[in-house]
Amino acid sequence: MSDSSTAAPTDASTLDIGRYGIWTFQLDLVPASQSQDAAAEIEEMGFGAVWVPEAVGREAFTSAGLLLAGTNTITVATGIASIWARDPMAASAAHKTLSEAYPGRFLLGLGVSHQPMVDHIRGHHYDKPFTAMSNYLDAMDSSLFMAAEPTVAPRRVLAALKPRMLRLAAERADGAHPYFVPPEHTAVARADLGEGPLLAVEQAVVFETDPSVARDIARTHTSIYTGLPNYSGNLERFGFAADDFLGAGSDRLVDAIVAWGTMDDIVARIQAHHDAGADHVCIQVVAADGRSVPTAQWRALADALM
Repeated sequence: MSDSSTAAPTDASTLDIGRYGIWTFQLDLVPASQSQDAAAEIEEMGFGAVWVPEAVGREAFTSAGLLLAGTNTITVATGIASIWARDPMAASAAHKTLSEAYPGRFLLGLGVSHQPMVDHIRGHHYDKPFTAMSNYLDAMDSSLFMAAEPTVAPRRVLAALKPRMLRLAAERADGAHPYFVPPEHTAVARADLGEGPLLAVEQAVVFETDPSVARDIARTHTSIYTGLPNYSGNLERFGFAADDFLGAGSDRLVDAIVAWGTMDDIVARIQAHHDAGADHVCIQVVAADGRSVPTAQWRALADALM
């Protein structure tokens, strides 16, 4: 029996998920057997991790378990599991269960989500997110677990954008998973985290060289996030103003968040995150047909990066 079995944070050198991963919501849109096949292809391409979300699709731990069962070596990470979706004891038990079944292959990305999702869709009350996360981690770490313990310490990262949450990610987790950020944020995040903790950054990409077409496609992605204060408030620290968040975002904001153009342009943006201090960049392909699994684009990225 354990009442505090979450291990102390590990050094990033022992939390090796490679330099590149794939972040995708499209696996939620196909039957589970097809999502397993797609994850196996991502593994075969050489990516170190596949990141899957939790919003209004599959439940995060169940989704991760399906993908782990369909693969052999790749890390499956949640980007992110919401603290509002289950109580801390359930989250801790699920974390340990998957970590025991698939040693070293499950990475729990945990986050506070966003007020519209929490208040209006989940029916909870979003308040004091930093305190909510800190209390949630306390409860996870002190929860009872009367089952087979993992042989490898369960690993977790926090969805973190601003200094307090980034410092919490360094102190209470194995690192941070920033989302919807430019490389300038990555440099600041690395400074806030310090050396050692994992910095796994999401980067959206569009394979299109025509500026107008590329930005139209990119705005199918940015339109989801420009109205969320967590993201707009973070980006305001980097010189973006209220006008940049109108609609699906200004050209300046779209270009900062979504890499588009030639493969060389896209690779350069990914490299910019590494140069700024990222250990791992998880790449989200944004395509004109947003519902199809973008296997061809993933393979092109693998050929260019590895």
